[in-house]
Amino acid sequence: MVVGAGFAGLALLRSFRDECGLTVTVIEAGDDIGGVWYWNRYPGARCDVDSTDYSYSFSPELDATWDWTERYAAQPEILSYIHRVAELYDLRRDITLGVRVTEAGYDEQADLWVVRGDDGSVVSGRYLVMATGCLSAVKRPDIPGVEDFTGTVLHTADWPKDKVDLVGKRVGVIGTGSSGIQVIPEIVPVVAELVVFQRTPTFSVPAHHYVLTDADRAAIRTELPARRERLRRSSTGLSVPANPRSALEVTDEERQAHYEEQWNSAGFGFLLAYSDLLIDQAANDTAADFIRGKIAERVDDPATAALLSPRTYPYGAKRPCVDTGFYETFNRPNVTLVDISASPLVKVTETSLHTTTSEYGLDVIVFATGFDAMTGSLLRPDIRGRGGQSLRQHWASGPLTYLGLATAGFPNMFVVAGPGSPSLLGNVMVSIEQHVEFLADLIMSSRAAKTPVIEAEPEAEAAWVAHVNRVAQGTLYLAAASYYLGAEVPGKPRVFMPYAGGLRRYRRECEEVAADGYRGFRRTPTAEGN
Repeated sequence: MVVGAGFAGLALLRSFRDECGLTVTVIEAGDDIGGVWYWNRYPGARCDVDSTDYSYSFSPELDATWDWTERYAAQPEILSYIHRVAELYDLRRDITLGVRVTEAGYDEQADLWVVRGDDGSVVSGRYLVMATGCLSAVKRPDIPGVEDFTGTVLHTADWPKDKVDLVGKRVGVIGTGSSGIQVIPEIVPVVAELVVFQRTPTFSVPAHHYVLTDADRAAIRTELPARRERLRRSSTGLSVPANPRSALEVTDEERQAHYEEQWNSAGFGFLLAYSDLLIDQAANDTAADFIRGKIAERVDDPATAALLSPRTYPYGAKRPCVDTGFYETFNRPNVTLVDISASPLVKVTETSLHTTTSEYGLDVIVFATGFDAMTGSLLRPDIRGRGGQSLRQHWASGPLTYLGLATAGFPNMFVVAGPGSPSLLGNVMVSIEQHVEFLADLIMSSRAAKTPVIEAEPEAEAAWVAHVNRVAQGTLYLAAASYYLGAEVPGKPRVFMPYAGGLRRYRRECEEVAADGYRGFRRTPTAEGN
């Protein structure tokens, strides 16, 4: 049983069913497939990784029948690609739509997982794989009076299917993270007034988005096999090459010139301009100062530029953004920036949004406030393993996993691209495929040995969590109140959740575990002895 029909869920279904010969059912809460790319339909939504790299690598047939039209594909094109995959591999026949999993419990007598849906349905199976995504549990701000607002209330992560008419409207956007940075420039040309409510400014570099030409596509197709292999063995899963040099070993002039070159081409890969930007504060300062200088160049009003310039955390310690015209938006006469770290939001009335110091009359409120990241979608269902222990209880002080894939006390339950794995710190598509390959091999080798019950050993789990923490402590990630740390959700444990060692190092760890007979996994027969 696979929960979630996004990129991870579809990859699992194809691999487990078509390559491994297992019976598979996918349970999806939405009324169509696509995961995050089904729900995030807001204007301007697109990936921040090159489209060619943000796609499956398992099928030459798929590559031969699909051409991306843009460097960074927009949401409708990504969703079309997902539909094409489902059509090509006849995936829909094993997907149940419109059912949200509410409970999952492990039956120790039968060694089966029993899953219950919000429609009353009950499904059981040997294996349960959570492919629910790191960014799928929507975080909705608890502002008093939202229900009294007589205008339109929207959330970027749950945008209506039907076109939203914003022409001539007074619109307030709350949040300047990835979705806010994408939606704001897209809607500003049509609205009468735009008020942007910002708590924490975000580092963003130009996306350098462009339409791919026939020549671009021909070149991509020629180099695709080699490109795929480079991504698999890279630290980030990105096609932008990483500079092995330190930012501090070059002259100021050389560093400035290199930053200019990267600013004008690299997009998301700007973070790879030097090797030590995420491990050395002095090196990071050179990049942060450069970006702040660019913000000052792009924003006419110095006071507004200062508010848009991050100064409380290192560049890259929160997920960096790429944009098309975001900063220039604030040069328009119909745009206002409100610093809600100084004047917090206090309430919503029928026609207005209030801070501690001002009132803003609005027709539309857009929450671009993101997600309960990494663990939110895993902890919303009531999942119970051996002895009825709940996953919420086991993870009360933060997520505990072995390799980010399995949790002690929860046999035959696995997670794809979740906490304890590189997940959001690199190209998640590369991580998804690596996890699917690993799990397929683990399950099939265990079944062949007639030991199909697979469980992470507590000692292996504890050692991996300690390793994840040690690696994170050698970086600057801990210097930011980010969703990597759970800081976006009040009351959530402050634990750095992803693996910061990079995709290449993580892949090597997994390969060594597999080569050593899947060290750290206890594999046993079922209770019936088979």
